[in-house]
Amino acid sequence: MKYRERFERQVVREDVWIPTRDGRVRLHARIWRPADAEADPVPALLEYLPYRKSDWTAPRDAQRHPWYAGHGYASVRVDIRGHGDSEGTPGDEYDEQELADGVDVVNWLARQPWCTGEVGMFGISWGGFNSLQIAALAPEPLKAIVTVCSTDDRYDNDVHYMGGAVLGIDMLAWAGTMLAFAARPPDPANVGADRWLPMWRERLDALDPFIHTWLAHQQRDEYWRHGSVCEDYGAVRAAVLAVGGWNDPYRDTVLRLVEHLPADRVRGLVGPWSHQYPDRGLPPGPAIGFLQETLRWWDHWLKGEDTGAMREPLLRAWVNDPVPPATSYDVMPGRWVGDTEWPSPRVTWQERPLGVDGTPPVPVRSPHHTGIDAGRFFPFGNASDLAPDQREEDGRSVCLDSAPLTERVEILGRPRVRLRLDSATPRAHVIARVCDVAPDGSSTLVTRGVLNLLARHGRDKAVEWTPGMYEDVEFELNATGYAFPPGHRIRVAVSDTYWPWVWPHGERGELTLLPADSALLLPVRSDGEEPPVRFEEPEQAPPLPVTYDVASGPRPERLVTHDVAAGEWTLEVDPRYGGSRTYPDGLRYEENARETYRIRSDDPLSASAVSEWTIRLTRGEDGDEWDAEIVARTELRATATEFVMDSHLEARANGEAVAKRAWHRTTPRTSG
Repeated sequence: MKYRERFERQVVREDVWIPTRDGRVRLHARIWRPADAEADPVPALLEYLPYRKSDWTAPRDAQRHPWYAGHGYASVRVDIRGHGDSEGTPGDEYDEQELADGVDVVNWLARQPWCTGEVGMFGISWGGFNSLQIAALAPEPLKAIVTVCSTDDRYDNDVHYMGGAVLGIDMLAWAGTMLAFAARPPDPANVGADRWLPMWRERLDALDPFIHTWLAHQQRDEYWRHGSVCEDYGAVRAAVLAVGGWNDPYRDTVLRLVEHLPADRVRGLVGPWSHQYPDRGLPPGPAIGFLQETLRWWDHWLKGEDTGAMREPLLRAWVNDPVPPATSYDVMPGRWVGDTEWPSPRVTWQERPLGVDGTPPVPVRSPHHTGIDAGRFFPFGNASDLAPDQREEDGRSVCLDSAPLTERVEILGRPRVRLRLDSATPRAHVIARVCDVAPDGSSTLVTRGVLNLLARHGRDKAVEWTPGMYEDVEFELNATGYAFPPGHRIRVAVSDTYWPWVWPHGERGELTLLPADSALLLPVRSDGEEPPVRFEEPEQAPPLPVTYDVASGPRPERLVTHDVAAGEWTLEVDPRYGGSRTYPDGLRYEENARETYRIRSDDPLSASAVSEWTIRLTRGEDGDEWDAEIVARTELRATATEFVMDSHLEARANGEAVAKRAWHRTTPRTSG
């Protein structure tokens, strides 16, 4: 990593309040810009998040915002209403108020004397989502965005549902995380010693756990269509650089955006990365000079300079070379490829039958802990993120293997499976994994997909299966770039459970699969001359001098235990979003989180998921200047007919109670 300490233009930083259209609420912003920008105005870049610029994202912000400012931009980091140091109360994710406020910020930036009137937006995850969503609202000053690890489809490509199935692992975990995050107080150093506590009480009184809303909408309806730009790609007028990683759950969006947006104002980039900016150097690498790459994008669209950004291939993608299974890789072997069209004429569909005539029907009845080796839904650059050797998972599934390959097979895109099935119950799931099986028997996960059979005729309806009737179902797996080598086998592993990724239906079922009438469809990419794809080495502004705790003997990131007599499996997860740290201004931020998932192998109604968070913010010796603490717990379980949600929150200031709240909700299992 190269740290750039000196820039052509001197950088200044200021904190300001930005008014919103309702006239009652102001958003708190931090602006880095050239010192001479009022005399020589610059375009503005906006990153708009609920994650607290003053502490939680401050180390990441310091890497990029001053860097952009030094290269001739006003780089702006804004806390969303009701979060961080902004006024007002928190709402649902990407709600109309959030997006309207975002439009107000874009227009406010364009009017400032130091701004040319040209504005860009960028962000990863939440900030990538709302960059796309605000681009679809088309405020006139917004000319270009860079959206990283985001989605165009809030229903079928987010943390709530997958293939129409309720996501157990992040439906609960992210709702629990956001309950704790939304409960964090404003910082008195920024909002005033006399204002922070009333502001905090106001937002605590307004809280409602997200999971109540998410599980109230189990099919794709207007709630999910809001903010899903796939509903109308034509609404996006700004130029879009879409970025993802093969180890991020949202990578499919990059391929859809380069397919559906006009080719003269979109480019796609997919690397081997996790849910992180591609310059941060977190596994898996290789990292790239991402800030330099985005600067080419901004200079082209916001300054009118010929940087060659639009002469790059429409899609630049990393193709992984085969690797032994592991839960982390510092650097993935592979190569960059470029396609000037998407869908690419170099990618053709290869159909591989899963059986031959005469292959008998196969029962699929997986134990309910199948999926315990799925890995993290959101790989974050940690040591236990990725799926381990899949041999144990394969043993809990029906495996259909190819013959040993006689030549390299390189795929790029979204594989599909077509399965001829019958279900013994009206409600069931089917899960398909594609694995690379080496001659020694080791099994590396390549990609996977899920289908809730209730959603087989569309994600907006629930149609029960008629037992005793075979149907053909076809569904896409997650996008990937991967090269299977000669001598290896391609395995399709089929199961009807996948805990804790997929919340099980309420009754024990069984599928019957006809392999001879089923197939794997692979997007095979042919060899040929490649357009050059090159990136500079990573470069950032100097890091923020933050001191991180290094605990002695930390608990495992992922711990699986099996109570043999009870048949119960437990997965305990430490998400490790950053841990405890001390900032140069004396702020001490402590966080401790744990997720726990339990299920018995033979009982779908034994499934339970719990998220627990403790967050403490202090300033001064032993917190004598400021001390605020949040303890949150969220639990999800289910009966045969309904989901049951229990959440608890306690907030304390200087050891005294500020709020204590509890929620209990149930909702019918209409689809989950």
